[in-house]
Amino acid sequence: MVMLLRPLDFSLLAELKEGRNVGANLHMELDSARPYVNERLSILADYEVVRRVGPNENSGLYEITDKGLAVLEHREEYGEVEDFEALIEDAPDE
Repeated sequence: MVMLLRPLDFSLLAELKEGRNVGANLHMELDSARPYVNERLSILADYEVVRRVGPNENSGLYEITDKGLAVLEHREEYGEVEDFEALIEDAPDE
């Protein structure tokens, strides 16, 4: 799966770098539509840059992964390099 990131994705990752959060809070903090935030969080989970945590997988509580931290670290290079995913593929899983 090719990682296609949107500007909101980087904002979500930055917020999650500060700590675990839920879509309901993130949409207000980022002034973005809740359905769109939830959609992007689901996509980011598929990319394995965030993961759902909590008492059950459907709790809606998310945290950033090491891969997500690597995405943030290389944010300026997204769209500038041919293979962005190659830059972050070596990020260890927790």
